[in-house]
Parts: sequence; C-alpha cells; structure tokens
Amino acid sequence: MAATLETLLAVGDDAAPALSAPGRPTLTHGALRQLVAATLAKLNAAGAGRNDRVAIVLDNGPEMAACFIACAAGTASAPLNPAYRADKFEFYLSDLNAKLLIVAAGSTSPAVAVAQKLGVGIVDLVVAEGAPAGSFTLAPRTAPAADAAVPSAHDGYSAPTDTAMVLHTSGTTSRPKIVPLSVANLCASAANIRTTLGLQPGDRGLNIMPLFHIHGLIAGVLAPLSAGSSLYCTPGFNALRFFGWMDEAEPTWYTAVPTMHQAIVGRAKGNAEAIRNNPLRFMRSSSSSMPPQVIKELEATFGAPLIEAYGMTEATHQMSSNPLPPRVRKPGTVGLPAGPEVAIMGESGELLGAGETGEIVIRGANVTAGYENNPKANAEGFQDGWFRTGDQGMKDAEGYLSITGRLKEIINRGGEKVSPREVDEILMDHPAVAQVVTFGMPHAKLGEEVAAVVVLKPGSAASDRELQAFVGERAAEYKVPKKILFMAEIPKGATGKLQRIGLAQKLGLG
Repeated sequence: MAATLETLLAVGDDAAPALSAPGRPTLTHGALRQLVAATLAKLNAAGAGRNDRVAIVLDNGPEMAACFIACAAGTASAPLNPAYRADKFEFYLSDLNAKLLIVAAGSTSPAVAVAQKLGVGIVDLVVAEGAPAGSFTLAPRTAPAADAAVPSAHDGYSAPTDTAMVLHTSGTTSRPKIVPLSVANLCASAANIRTTLGLQPGDRGLNIMPLFHIHGLIAGVLAPLSAGSSLYCTPGFNALRFFGWMDEAEPTWYTAVPTMHQAIVGRAKGNAEAIRNNPLRFMRSSSSSMPPQVIKELEATFGAPLIEAYGMTEATHQMSSNPLPPRVRKPGTVGLPAGPEVAIMGESGELLGAGETGEIVIRGANVTAGYENNPKANAEGFQDGWFRTGDQGMKDAEGYLSITGRLKEIINRGGEKVSPREVDEILMDHPAVAQVVTFGMPHAKLGEEVAAVVVLKPGSAASDRELQAFVGERAAEYKVPKKILFMAEIPKGATGKLQRIGLAQKLGLG
C-alpha cells in the first residue's frame, strides 16, 4: 500500500531536530507532527479537507515549509509565488478554485484583496514571539459558517490517491496547465530523492530554494524530513549571506539551481574558512543544466561531489540523477534513472536504443496521472502509458541520460537545428566567460538565428567578434551566435531558472 504523509513524517525521532532557521530555536520532529495534526484540525474546521484547494502565499522560511507539509498532508496545497501581482493571483486563485488562502498575519499581499473579491476564505498564519522555527497557529480572518466544517477521515490525513499538491506549469508559450500531484506521487518522489542522496537522520540540508517551487518543496523539504533528518530554512537565496548561514546551520548538503551555484562559487574565495569549518557531504543541482566547467570549480572549491539531477513538475520533481561516489558521476549528463522508468522515444512512438536521440519519456509512481480539465494536453503529453517530457536527449551504453535540449528551445535556423546547450558549453570554455544563455531570435529569411547573452568574469574582457571566432573554431558556422549581448547578469525567471523561450522578445530582439 502506498504511503501517506502521516507515515512519511513518522520516521523522525520525537526529540530530533526537524526545522531550524536563522536566529530561531529548533522545531523537533515530534513537535512538527503535533503541528501538522493541529493544523489539519483547524483546516477541517474552516471547511477545507481532502482534495480541497488551499492556496499558500507566504515568504520563504520555516513557516512556509511547515505550512506546506501540513496542507499537503490533508488538503490539496497550492503554493503560490508571493511576488505575484493582483492579476496573477486572480488567475491562479480562480483557476484553482481555491477554498482557502493562507497568508501571514497582517499581510497586505494583493492576494488578500483578490481572495475577498472571489469569496475565498482568508486564514492568517500567526507566529508567536520566540516560537521555534516553523511553529505557527492558524486564525481565520472571518469566522467560518457553522456548517463549514468537513468530516475528518484518517485524523484529517489524505489517502494515497487524494491530491496533495496542485501546481501550474510555467506557461512560457501557452496558458499554464494545472498539474495535480497525489499523496502517492509526493511520497514516491521524496523516497526516490532520499535514496539517491543516501539521506540519514544526522544530515542537515541548507535550503536556499524558493518554497513555491517543486524543487525546493520536494528535494529541499519533504525528502530530508522523510529521512528523519533536518533542514535549515533561509529567507531565500542570498549569495552574500550564504556562507554566514553555513556557519550557523552546519549543513551536510544543499540543493540549488545552476545560477545559484554560480553565484556561490563566485563568492567562495573570500569564505574559505566557512567552507573548511563546514565540510559538505555533497551538493545537488537541478531544474536546468549545469555547465561542466562550473561543476569542476564547485567540486574543487568545496571538496565535495556535485550531484546533478533532472526534474520537472509533472514528475513531482526528480526523474534521474548522477549517483553519489563511489559510483561514477558523468558531468554533462543528468545521470541514471532515479525513481521512474526513463526511455527515449522516436517520432513514431518507438523506444530507441543507446546512443539514439529522441524525446525523453517517463513512467512511474511519482508521475502525475494527467493535467486537470485538459484533454488536449493529456492527449499530447501521454503516449502508451509514457509521459512525454518535451525534452530531447539520449542514453549512453551505461544508461546515463544526456539532455540535448528542450524540443521547444531547439533553434531552427533555416532547417539547420541548433541545440542552445551545445553553444552554451562551448562559450563557457572561454576564459573570460562566467555565464551564458543561448537562444533563438527571429530572422526574416531563416525563421530563427542564434543569439546569446554573456556575463563576463570580473576584470575580464572579450568582444563579440572574439567569442564568435571562439565558437567558430569548435562548431559549424551555422551554430555561431550572430548576436551576442553583454550583460551584468542573466535574465532569470522567479525560480532562478534561465528562460530561453521568450528571451529575444524580452530583450527587444523579437
């Protein structure tokens, strides 16, 4: 029988640390379980139970982590980016058909006015002075109707087939799709990540990921807690504060997206003591590709392996991962299947062999059963029981998976196909280049032309012609970026990911 979040959270020793945060007392696993039970009772009394949508708009930190866990355990949690404007909140709260909205006490978020307009119940999250990290109580802003309470089953906990979390796809090219993830999906993914990373009760994760994002919620929060270990919740990523947090948290690992890793390694030279005093067991990277050059620099800086993983919302995050030593890590790949089955599918739906390039497809206990109210997307997204990721890739003879690009991101230059990641990796080899993102820009005759944004290393210089010549020596002429923009930083999305699609338009090149 599939696990529930009740059984998943039962692993940690009652007195063992679960959640900590800068300058806060620690919350134990026993106290976390009591908090989840009390929160479920409050939610049930306010009219939200199994499969009901509860939107969460909270800043990063231990309360967000604990509130997500409690909501996912007995309702359908819907974490939203607190930086959204009113129009975005209106879209998401309406599209979700949210029953409740949880905000910090006294919050003036535009989500509050939108919830009032839509008739969504508003619940304040109240943190007592000096409370342990993550500890809170819920207080509805308006008293629930006398008949609002929902019957509690399993002490308020949801069953494995119930929806535990509802997220939207990023929607860069179309209307965002609703991805419902079941309790069983969350439990399977947490177990997959826990196993991949060999997480033990003595581990402590330093969470710098945003907690409205699947990477932070599952790899940063749920996986370590399911191992009986602990996590240190920061207010959000800040490269200037990272090493101070290391000294306070004494972590054994952290997970991040590549742009965060690059910012960290850029500040590492002046923080050698913090690195030496807090030896990491490993570092983890996911959500977009990590340049092999940065992997090498990080591993040399921290004296620990960088484990690159491959994840997406529809898979409740992790699909594949490079293994921990002594097993082989292959920089430039996203490792071996790490939970679901992973295959490569040809254009006619046939499964391809080692060394053949096609679409990456997956199936397994962590994969969503389908998009909500979207028959067209389900017909396109699923084939013969496999979920089609939209990523192009190949597996080598040992089963290691390489992603050659997002199918939608492949640049079609007059019929010549260019993988932006290939151009990224060439440019990253130039000694003056710190970061790069290659993308397609519109071209009147060819349809698309290759362009790139480059961030140079401090004190380094390079011209666009120099970089074009550098690529031209290593790749066919049609792959050389015809336009190179130099910027102080790479334009990124809310979760820190590079977004190639729409970048030309954003930069005025479209």
